[in-house]
Amino acid sequence: MLIEIRNVYKIYGEGLESEVRALDGVSLAIDRGEFVAIVGQSGSGKSTMMNVLGCLDIPTRGDYFLDGTDVRELTDKELSRIRNKQIGFIFQQYNLIQSLTVLENVELPLIYQGIGADRRRELALQALDRVGLSERIKHKPVEMSGGQQQRVAIARAIATSPPIIMADEPTGALDSHTGQEVLRFLQQLNREGSTVILITHDNGIAATARRCVRLQDGKIVEDRQQEVDWL
Repeated sequence: MLIEIRNVYKIYGEGLESEVRALDGVSLAIDRGEFVAIVGQSGSGKSTMMNVLGCLDIPTRGDYFLDGTDVRELTDKELSRIRNKQIGFIFQQYNLIQSLTVLENVELPLIYQGIGADRRRELALQALDRVGLSERIKHKPVEMSGGQQQRVAIARAIATSPPIIMADEPTGALDSHTGQEVLRFLQQLNREGSTVILITHDNGIAATARRCVRLQDGKIVEDRQQEVDWL
């Protein structure tokens, strides 16, 4: 089992009258190589779920095992290493550094891994070639369309060849055609062996995953396998 959470709570303001249970006793297991959509409306807990699964936040209570490792026992430095080496993040707002070139943005996680300059450039160029941006490496994000910026973000996420890809509303800022291209690429990564976790509020987007986990008020209300029409 690659990912397993058991009876996980994430509580804000615990014990106060205004207490919010963003996750309320959630249990979930994800096998290596799965493509899972976590779907729910605003306030359902889906973003909190991604933050917990992505080691960006620690549960208030409950257990989280990532590839057999008890995440709650790890130091901040160890959590940072997991985020850098084992998980590739794709966000709705791209999170690119505007002052850096496309190539420099993609090289960033490789710098954090301590990879030498020549190898770092080679890996970044390979990732950019995969997303069709090898001719735009010297451009700044501000010079690119939203779809191109999202492809840069994808290249950055896959440059380290992480086993897990987490995409939080990756098509939310894109037109429908460009969004389909992004979803198609996530499906391709899954076919190649990556475990993909897609966070979305859109049932149509969730339908591109092999499995759908639906959240409501911090609880899992549905978890089912589904037939997928590959894009």
